[in-house]
Amino acid sequence: MKRETIVHLIKDWRVALLLLLVAGSLIGIYLTPPNPANGLEGNLQFGLDLQGGSWLQMEFQSVVVAYSTDKPVGDLIENLQKSLEVDVVQIDQNHLEIRKSVSRADLEPLFAASDAKIVTYHEGVSAFTADEVKRILNDKVNALGMQDARINLLTPTGSEYPQYVRIELAGVDMATAQEIVGKQGMFEIRIQTSGNETEHVLFGDQITSVGVPQRDTRSQAWGVGFTLSDAGADAFRDAALKYGAIDNPNAHNLVMLLDNKTVYSAPLSGDLAAQLRSAPVRSLSASTGTGDAGLEAAMTLEIHLRAGALPVKVDVVGSGSVPAALGEHFKTTVAIAGLFALLTVGVVIYYRYREPSIVIPMLAINFSEIIILLGIARFIQQLDLAAIAGLIAVVGTGIDQLVIITDEVLHEGRVPSPSLYMKRYGRAFGIIAVSAATVMFAMLPLALMDLSTLRGFAIITILGVLIGILVTRPAYGKIIMEILSK
Repeated sequence: MKRETIVHLIKDWRVALLLLLVAGSLIGIYLTPPNPANGLEGNLQFGLDLQGGSWLQMEFQSVVVAYSTDKPVGDLIENLQKSLEVDVVQIDQNHLEIRKSVSRADLEPLFAASDAKIVTYHEGVSAFTADEVKRILNDKVNALGMQDARINLLTPTGSEYPQYVRIELAGVDMATAQEIVGKQGMFEIRIQTSGNETEHVLFGDQITSVGVPQRDTRSQAWGVGFTLSDAGADAFRDAALKYGAIDNPNAHNLVMLLDNKTVYSAPLSGDLAAQLRSAPVRSLSASTGTGDAGLEAAMTLEIHLRAGALPVKVDVVGSGSVPAALGEHFKTTVAIAGLFALLTVGVVIYYRYREPSIVIPMLAINFSEIIILLGIARFIQQLDLAAIAGLIAVVGTGIDQLVIITDEVLHEGRVPSPSLYMKRYGRAFGIIAVSAATVMFAMLPLALMDLSTLRGFAIITILGVLIGILVTRPAYGKIIMEILSK
């Protein structure tokens, strides 16, 4: 191909867009940030299958019950908490979350004692609690610098309440994985004395329970309630008296720290200061503001108050690990399989057309599509065996679509007149678009489900279809027109 033809192609917006995305993908893989120690792998994120690591599947020790009663629901909750010695949370007007694994047969007498009946019974947790567990685990993983983690909530068929949480940690052994799940941080409450100076009041082990975020009906401010032990309440009152927080609350903020990082700071309210003047107070509430920002802050503060502990007990019901050496073996095998697939496709295409000027652009477009996919996956998707299978599938379907375009526009080895070419190309692109839409709709349910073994395949396939329709197929149409017209 002559230099003038190449320059003319590069100036075309379709080819320019393709080159721009390829360059951006290579920058994303190798230069943001530079990681020469990883060689050709760059900044790609590999999953458990290819890097080695561990996975844990845990079952929530909790049940959700729908109830009916003519008595105040507060009395029912209080009686359940006393009888079971566990947190009971009201999800809505008709449902309670009992944060303990207890059978329906054991619950029915307790409900009957409070003049209530169980309407439905499900093992699992509410959506709010499940999301909170996921947030806490994400925070723990991110705090340790482990970005190659996958956390999925699993809901049994026929239920709307998640019953399991599965966490996959690439490059982490089983002991470390279990420590991440169970480890708590160091939570501390301090009081401002003067200026930026603070003094210790109590540690997190003096917090006996933490509530869920609630909004004050008068001020509309969100907040999180928590309860101190008797010793914690005494220490809290003594510090407030000693440092003058009761007489001048605004000059003595209450500071909460998690692992020596400040997570909350605010003065005592006037009502709380007045109560502390006469006696210790066990039940406290930290206000976080109004609106969505206040709710988000309250949800975060609840996690901090628990010092990283999960709001509901979990039991490990399944676990496994992939040795690092086996992961490296899988990675090598996958690389060989991908290269073999690309070469096989090249041989088949050459056998069909017997023309290097057609085969080389086809393979180049196909290869550029893989680079763009890897560049996107570097930010949003781990590369596990399922994702690699999606890449290989994209290679096959991509070549199929390029063959359709080539066969449709090829006329005795030459491109017909521009108007006839556009008509033939439009017909070929229509066939491809319908095929692509079918694949996308077929893959969409798998991409949205929490089926960790299939999501990667579905996501990569959908991305490959979109890149093909929007970028590589239009660019190939322009390139093949220039080549065959010579």
